Amino acid sequence: METFKKEERLCNKIAIESLFKKGKTSFYYPFSIKWLLNQSISKSPAQILIVVSKRNFKKAVDRNRIKRLIREAYRKNKHILYQMLKAKNINVSFAFIYTEKEILNYKSIEDKIILTLQRLIKEINKSD
Repeated sequence: METFKKEERLCNKIAIESLFKKGKTSFYYPFSIKWLLNQSISKSPAQILIVVSKRNFKKAVDRNRIKRLIREAYRKNKHILYQMLKAKNINVSFAFIYTEKEILNYKSIEDKIILTLQRLIKEINKSD
């Protein structure tokens, strides 16, 4: 199912704070990933937060464009992650932090998202 619903977004302030305090960090160019396995049962096996630095992109239009590209690439490829999470019956929340100083095109962002999701699966399997 290629949708991106409200329950798939990480909005809860407490959950975001715990993610950044307790979460593990990995870097896969152009993303820094913060992720945390959740004990709480939510409607969605994964909750995502997309962060684009105001320091690197002064204009909100640019930040929003990058977030849109990342969101779309994730929406189309999240099934890679969801299959493993549903099989193991675990929940994860993570943040994609965009670290590049230029706007990449959609194809390169999508390729990097796919690679990042595959590596995230390996990281989650290691931590079990």
